Amino acid sequence: MDFSDVKKLAGLSPFELKDALIQVASQSDRLMLNAGRGNPNFLATTPRHGFFQFGQFAMSEAERSYIYMEHVGGFPRREGIEARFEIFAKAHAGAPGTRFIEAAVSYVRDQLGLSAGDFIYEMCVAILGCNYPVPDRMLRLSEIIVGKYIHQEMIGTHPFVGTFDMYAVEGGTAAMTYLFNSLRENNVLSPGDTIALGMPIFTPYIEIPHLNDYQLVETLIDAPPENNWQFTKKELQKLLDPKVKAFFLCNPSNPPSVKMSDEVLGYIADIVKQRPDLIILTDDVYGTFADNFLSLFAIAPQNTILVYSFSKYFGVTGWRMGVVATHEDNVIDRKIAALPEAKKKELDARYSSITTEPRKLKFIDRLVADSRTVALNHTAGLSTPVQAQMVMFSLFCLMDEPQAYKQSMKRIVLRRKEALYRELGLPMQEDPNSVNYYHLLDLQDIATQMHGERFGKWIATKLQPNEALFRIAEETSIVLLPGRGFGGKHASGRVSLANLNEYDYANIGRSLRKLASEYFARFEKENGGGKEGKGRNAKTAVTKPVKRGKK
Repeated sequence: MDFSDVKKLAGLSPFELKDALIQVASQSDRLMLNAGRGNPNFLATTPRHGFFQFGQFAMSEAERSYIYMEHVGGFPRREGIEARFEIFAKAHAGAPGTRFIEAAVSYVRDQLGLSAGDFIYEMCVAILGCNYPVPDRMLRLSEIIVGKYIHQEMIGTHPFVGTFDMYAVEGGTAAMTYLFNSLRENNVLSPGDTIALGMPIFTPYIEIPHLNDYQLVETLIDAPPENNWQFTKKELQKLLDPKVKAFFLCNPSNPPSVKMSDEVLGYIADIVKQRPDLIILTDDVYGTFADNFLSLFAIAPQNTILVYSFSKYFGVTGWRMGVVATHEDNVIDRKIAALPEAKKKELDARYSSITTEPRKLKFIDRLVADSRTVALNHTAGLSTPVQAQMVMFSLFCLMDEPQAYKQSMKRIVLRRKEALYRELGLPMQEDPNSVNYYHLLDLQDIATQMHGERFGKWIATKLQPNEALFRIAEETSIVLLPGRGFGGKHASGRVSLANLNEYDYANIGRSLRKLASEYFARFEKENGGGKEGKGRNAKTAVTKPVKRGKK
């Protein structure tokens, strides 16, 4: 690929543009800092120790069979497994993870009211990976336990009537792919239909609808920075248009990382009352970085598909683990049931190989089948060792009543943001709804705060799309992703606060300030010395943030 023409590169996805920026940033002798992608450099250790220690017990169970053969074991046996687990735990007391899995078994039995023996057996078979996922949507006890975690983190104490079903998937990426496909296959969304996107948003949500597979029309619902990245009531009114079939959004947003306020949640709840046919897909991967997070899945459960990934909070992007959740009584099932008879017959034929009553098949089970092109439904389902690790993470947080892990995660990203702004020499704006996983650095805003409004306007006219990012990569070896690639309207760079160390963010702030100062010297030269940016006005610009509009 030719990376020499900045204008041509403007049309690339930010994740593809990243490769060009890395190439430019790597050309100097300086250390390249990739602050673009959101892979965290921290991870949860205790539930991993638990997984590996449980694996040791699972191996001891497998090796009880076929002892007369070298290198060969058999399936664990359910009978007496709880007693054998207790013996194993005592024999390995003090080993990393042993205390955790003992506590996990106790919690499952004493707090969740499930069979300890059934749980131990399910985990052993899952970790060994010696059987197909059965049920294919999600292992039976695993769905219950992970469901408790999802309820705690996404719903909390909010009133919630009924239950929800879950499908364990290969991270948020698979959830998106499967959902777009099944919504199309089941005639819930068809070419030419209109969907609304809450902007800014994770780039694939913008790109997928344009593909020839879907050919959807997009209506943009903006959450502007001057409104603290919250949707305005006026923008949300677009959802009242009956042409809008579905509303897709990230909450907290990506990349501003701001959760929806209670006020905005209330607006959307009112809209759903007026539009009971509206489908909502909420991608809540960053919700666990917030205290008392409330998902739209809690506010409008019958209308909402929940997507959650474990990847960022637990540092498990390589495990590929996530879930899709739908309420037991949901609008999608009702839409499928209301299709014209001819469409129903087409779907009957599609799913007839997996059930004798295809019309009773829930959307979430159609999702499972469609993920394996229906014909391979018998081998569908997420890898069972991955499901077992997902359960370990869920139990870890369910048992962490003081939420010590959550507070540690929040402190890590907040300190990095503080270091960035400390070296920028600018005040860091406080926002109770920000979760600080990503941050958008608005280049015009930074220039204005540093040297005044005239300079801010000037620099906006001098920089072509992504030019600043290439300048930053070339001159400082720092890689940021373009905010415009996520639906942002201003020249900005997305910085992940998760994947570098604190001093690296200090270096980023220092380098950006140096770059702005160099541009300001050019501005002064072009403007005959430039009065703005000197004296009292310059000092004020550095110590006071630019005012944001009111909600």
